[in-house]
Amino acid sequence: MFYYISILLTCVLAGVTFIGCLAGYISPYECMFASFVALFLPTLLLLNMGAVLYWAIRWRFWVFLPLLAVVANWGFLTRVIQLSNTASDLYVQTDSTASANYTQLVVATYNVDRFGSDHVARSCKEIASYMKTQEVDVMCFQEFGGNNDFTVDSIRTTLSEWTYSYIPIGSPNKDPLLQLAIFSRYPIRAQQLVTYPDSKNCSLWCDIDINGQVVRLFNNHLQTTAVSHNRRELEREFKIESGQGICRALSTLISGLRDNFKKRSVQANYLRHMVDVSPHPTLVCGDLNSLPSSYTYRQIIGTKLLDGFQTCGKGYMHTYRYLKRLLRIDYIFHTADFIGLEYFSPELEHSDHKPVLMRMKI
Repeated sequence: MFYYISILLTCVLAGVTFIGCLAGYISPYECMFASFVALFLPTLLLLNMGAVLYWAIRWRFWVFLPLLAVVANWGFLTRVIQLSNTASDLYVQTDSTASANYTQLVVATYNVDRFGSDHVARSCKEIASYMKTQEVDVMCFQEFGGNNDFTVDSIRTTLSEWTYSYIPIGSPNKDPLLQLAIFSRYPIRAQQLVTYPDSKNCSLWCDIDINGQVVRLFNNHLQTTAVSHNRRELEREFKIESGQGICRALSTLISGLRDNFKKRSVQANYLRHMVDVSPHPTLVCGDLNSLPSSYTYRQIIGTKLLDGFQTCGKGYMHTYRYLKRLLRIDYIFHTADFIGLEYFSPELEHSDHKPVLMRMKI
């Protein structure tokens, strides 16, 4: 009985995981189940690896089923794991004359979670110090903001080494927003805030003049998952052992995820359009609240953008510090005008997210 149940569970697990390799092409409006599979794909792949080990030990041909499910999702794995970085070696310029035609640029994106809210001054100063040591030229912040003791003006002063900035205060119709900000060593020639219907999340773009070359940079914070809030509510119900409360919390969590999948897909479609019509070399940064297996990721990348981690990253990449460090949801994408040199995400503890930095040439 256990043997046949094991076969059944292996078939179901592998079948669901196979859907993961297609989820990026399926809109949440067409199939919501595929979106949930994409969200849980890291866990599903780990379970499949466990099944591979189980059947290998038992020496049964069923081992090939979960193994094929893992191989089918190889595209996702290459977006979170890079064994080597040959990009920087490939583009090394031995001719100093050729090197003179390039400008090196360091870009960072960081969901700072309002700099920790209660200790904004310390977090902001430590982040500024770190970015300075990394010689960052342009910083994109999500969930930007101060408090009564350390206001936005104080943050500007702390980050004064980055002379140019764009911090939209709110939407044109005065609706509250999860604030974005850009700080740059290079002049900002044009900028625009982009808001989305029925959402506190938003995007913005800036045209930055880098030694005469205009680069269009998008800073994004797409629809929030609200997983952290609902997770805390679920944990609270488990502690008091309330069956009705647990069901209610689970229902709220699933309903919220479903609605936010749809909102992010609409936002991704609009962002894709803005990228496609950009007349300049383009960078897309920010917290997309989506895994590399998702429709949102696939839609934004399109045919014009490259994932910075795939072009010049190395190792295992995750950007959300909780949930077992399985989630990569913060990104830097770029057009082929840029040559990637290094892509990494340092372990800073000022937020529930980690920053992402990319060194490149243009």
